Amino acid sequence: MSDLYNRISGERGAFERLLMRLPGFGGYLDNKARRTADRMVRDYIADRIAERINRLAEIEKSLLDDGGLSYMSKTNAAKAKIQMYHDRVKTAAPGYSGFFAEVKIGPEQLESLYMFDELQIKYADQLQEKLDALAEAVSSKAGIDEAITAVGTLADEARAAFAKRDDLITGLSNSL
Repeated sequence: MSDLYNRISGERGAFERLLMRLPGFGGYLDNKARRTADRMVRDYIADRIAERINRLAEIEKSLLDDGGLSYMSKTNAAKAKIQMYHDRVKTAAPGYSGFFAEVKIGPEQLESLYMFDELQIKYADQLQEKLDALAEAVSSKAGIDEAITAVGTLADEARAAFAKRDDLITGLSNSL
């Protein structure tokens, strides 16, 4: 995450570099760069999760084509869990604090938020692995129930882990 922030900071134009020299203005531009980096990371994660939702829809179609109508309520439940997870990531409060923000997030807390975001990328990767296992189960017609359950369980776990990010932000505002 800090590499992304450094790249965004390094791509400043001449006007922004001039403004950085004004007392107090550098912090504003740093927060702007952090907001940009934070939004890019969360968009990246949300896009990966959306890809997983689409992948599950493809697997559902394959399952239906093979006469697996009885699995649709379970796959729909798993898809709903992934969708809720996606929505949480996409609409989460940003991991920065602007000049007038009620919640001031310092460097230590920001680093914790970045660790949460890195964990979410890992969850998106794990969801892909679970979906691959589900596709294999559908193909072999064995272990489909277990594979669907594993997808839903992982989506719940990922959503709960992401909620801790919000708890960190909320906890900071409660301590002020």
